[in-house]
Amino acid sequence: MNVRRLIPTAAIASVTVLGLTALSACSSSNAADKDGDGKLNVVASFYPMQFLAQEIGGDHVSVDTLTKPGVEPHDLELSPQQTASLGEADMILYLKGIQPAVDDAIGQSGVSNTVDAAELTKLEKHGTGVGHDHGHEGEEHGHESEGEAGADPHIWLDPVKYAEVAEGVGKAMEKADPDHAAAYKKNTKDLVKKLDGLNTKFEDGLKNTKTKTFITTHSAFGYLAERYGLDQESISGIDPESDPSPARIKELQGIAEEDDVSTVFFETLASDKTAKTLAKDTGLKTDVLDPLEGITGKSKGDDYVEVMESNLAALEKALGAK
Repeated sequence: MNVRRLIPTAAIASVTVLGLTALSACSSSNAADKDGDGKLNVVASFYPMQFLAQEIGGDHVSVDTLTKPGVEPHDLELSPQQTASLGEADMILYLKGIQPAVDDAIGQSGVSNTVDAAELTKLEKHGTGVGHDHGHEGEEHGHESEGEAGADPHIWLDPVKYAEVAEGVGKAMEKADPDHAAAYKKNTKDLVKKLDGLNTKFEDGLKNTKTKTFITTHSAFGYLAERYGLDQESISGIDPESDPSPARIKELQGIAEEDDVSTVFFETLASDKTAKTLAKDTGLKTDVLDPLEGITGKSKGDDYVEVMESNLAALEKALGAK
């Protein structure tokens, strides 16, 4: 289901409406003046939201991130200070369903100017395998998202969906801080263009490969796999800390042989023990496929785009791109 145009006109219109309705009805003209510095104070739940806020906000926003580098976002526990600081934010940008502690704290913060990225694009359900015919399409291991139990929250790993979210965030910032609306609009357009280019690189790089199947430690790459016609097989579900059953390990060994899989991917913020054990037992290689839940010194790139390009190179190598 490759897409040549990044965002259809209808999708942009839909996202625009969603972005505007995600904001409160209270007066927004003074939103950026709470601290007297003229900047919009944005609290982002974790890195993918932080990147959007910084890229779109530029010099006109001050961004604080609840999930610090090296912390696994799914397991985040907020300190009392972090919880209290939410109430001082001009805007909170988060992704409901991926960090329960954040969802709870936002609900108690009293901040009405919140933007939920899950409302800016369509969430789908992905199990331990995506786009395949190995007999377990019906398995759902996702976190719950509002109105969509079991929906996969990892939308940022699909550049097309991430661009849809960027459009909505840009509209939200224009609404919250109209004095700098022109800058937000320009920055959003520039970011979408950058994501469009990334989408094209993935389309071209993964068009012709020896195999379409890749194995990961947890099921973070469902949207990416679906976007580019690949088959994701994960050792665990969407929770990176869950332990796979012996039956699942045996099943993956069979899939690896059947689909000519060469590599088991692990990630930087979760344990690589199971991935390396599976690789050793099946004679496969290991490599990093980064779910981009945080940037650390181990990340193969300094920002979202660079790490995604590194992921593409790893997939091209593992899948035997021609």
